[in-house]
Amino acid sequence: MIGVIIPAHNEIEHLRACVESILVAAKHPGLYGETVSVLVVLDSCTDASEASIADLPVTRLNVEALNVGVARSTGAQNLLLRGARWLAFTDADSRVPADWLSLQLAAECDVFCGLVSVDEWQGHTSGVRQRYDSHYQSIDGHPHVHGANMGVSATAYLSAGGFPPLACHEDIGLVSRLIAQGARIARLAKPCVITSGRAKGRVLEGGFAHFLTSLAEPG
Repeated sequence: MIGVIIPAHNEIEHLRACVESILVAAKHPGLYGETVSVLVVLDSCTDASEASIADLPVTRLNVEALNVGVARSTGAQNLLLRGARWLAFTDADSRVPADWLSLQLAAECDVFCGLVSVDEWQGHTSGVRQRYDSHYQSIDGHPHVHGANMGVSATAYLSAGGFPPLACHEDIGLVSRLIAQGARIARLAKPCVITSGRAKGRVLEGGFAHFLTSLAEPG
């Protein structure tokens, strides 16, 4: 079984589209009919995020952590107990391509680190996109780590001790642990996940939105 974990904190605007894209990926012929279990970890939601996906065939789990590292870890533990052999992670403000899961598995690795593509640049000052493009390496062997586009085998995840309980950069923390234990990491340009370019994220500091806004020129 393949497990997919989506942490969500007040993501009413994006969550349904995210889940629907994963459900399409779960039916890809490259999975050869293997069961895919999708788990949305609703972390301290005060909006209608849960109601927005109530009719979709996914499991919902409520936590009160306000911590994405805890949310991802809780979701992973749930799916591991249910027998998942591979864990895939994305974010609630992202949309995955149809071959997202099949290409992760085809990489035959312990860990998959994928890329993201920003959906729109409204809300950012001029020059942010150019600076982002000059920094970002959309190639195989890239150095980037995104919780919005990750996968890891159950064996490697457990051996590394899972995600650290961090409010941001928990994805980098996990990959650092995996590197330290000699895990085989596939850093591939495809599949690429589309993610929100919003200027205000769900954490006070850090995370992808904070990185984008940091690219604005001073003043």
